[in-house]
Amino acid sequence: MNKSPFNTALAGYLFVAPAMIAIVVFFFGPALAAFILSFTDFDIYALADINNLRFVGLKNYSELLANPLFWTALKNTLFFVFVGGPLSMAASLSAAILLTENSVKLKAFIRTIFFAPVVTTLVATAVVFKYLLHTKYGFINFGLSKLGINPIDWLGDPHWAMPAIIVFAVWKNFGYNMVIFIAAIGSIPNDLYEAAKIDGASPWQRFLNVTLPALGPSILLVSIMTMTGYFQLFAEPYVMTQGGPAEQTVTVLYMMYEQGFKWWNLGSASAVAFVLFAMMLVMTLIQGQIAKLQGVK
Repeated sequence: MNKSPFNTALAGYLFVAPAMIAIVVFFFGPALAAFILSFTDFDIYALADINNLRFVGLKNYSELLANPLFWTALKNTLFFVFVGGPLSMAASLSAAILLTENSVKLKAFIRTIFFAPVVTTLVATAVVFKYLLHTKYGFINFGLSKLGINPIDWLGDPHWAMPAIIVFAVWKNFGYNMVIFIAAIGSIPNDLYEAAKIDGASPWQRFLNVTLPALGPSILLVSIMTMTGYFQLFAEPYVMTQGGPAEQTVTVLYMMYEQGFKWWNLGSASAVAFVLFAMMLVMTLIQGQIAKLQGVK
């Protein structure tokens, strides 16, 4: 006996109901509450007595845009996104191409080594990296001294602090995207490469005309994930530099943390969060439009 479409649909809704309830309670609910808080002066006094809570409209947003620290944090964040993001993708794609070559031995072992930083606790690796970059006792400066180069204050010099964090972030994260690229490269038909070889295409030409176009959807996915992840830079400067030196590693998310959990200006912190969300949304839409213009589906 066939089941009615109504019973089938009901069964489907019942199966997804627990997940949907969890999403509403733990994601949409807090997000809506934070959006409402961004229009209030919710602080530690309102936390003690809700009667101290006042509606302030767009005041938090206007004060944020007038705050020089926000523009410094935005500049630092964009620098990290537009420098660290492409470097991370380049490292991921290079490693994926290397590990799909038949001539490379111990592929599984090398993949494991490259992927290991991804599954390692970020705070632990940041602490280790901080000591590697130590001006006097760090292994990196020790190696530079053997080459006759003076020690560099990697995390204390405003010119070097953010580049040092970018290098750490690229090392920490590129393995995840590498796995995606390896899977995408493995799905490209070998017939395309054989035809290119017959036509006399060099390895570089095969990469440009076969591999890169076939990786279009994967590159779009990886670029969006990398961009959204790098916009949320927080743990690295929090552990390694505490936003210094001279505020050169303060990011938008770090600023949100300080507003919310150091100064207890939760209304202002919520405004920072939604400005960051708006920037990430705009960047994602721009990437999607660029991908459409290039014919990526």
